[in-house]
Amino acid sequence: MVDIRPLNDSIAVAPQITPADIAAIKAAGYVGIVNNRPDDEETGQPAGADIREAAKAAGLGYTDIPVTQAGFSHPQLDAMAAALVAADGPVLAYCRSGTRSCNLWALAAAKAGRNPDLLVAQAAAAGYDIGGIRAMLAALSAA
Repeated sequence: MVDIRPLNDSIAVAPQITPADIAAIKAAGYVGIVNNRPDDEETGQPAGADIREAAKAAGLGYTDIPVTQAGFSHPQLDAMAAALVAADGPVLAYCRSGTRSCNLWALAAAKAGRNPDLLVAQAAAAGYDIGGIRAMLAALSAA
């Protein structure tokens, strides 16, 4: 069963998904998937290409924005924002635990001018503590 954690009406995050989860994701109303996990991060992890194939077969959009231990970059923030804007409905982003996806969404939203306090509250409501990036959210939203 997919652990879908909505952040707002346009995005939810989840821990690692599998191709077998695609039908449930589509049935839940999501129109696109964003993969924030690099391939081969962990033994036995489903390949992004397999999830992409299953998503495409189900008529869902798929975007690959891997986030490594190197951290987040402005091109990744811009790619996440573009994926959300391009989707004609809600998107599910995933990584190993959902934390990187949540952080990437919050950073992209802050860069677009969203209120950092609201972003922290939305993340907390989904079970993620992003207080550690609060200063970055504030800096991005003020830029």
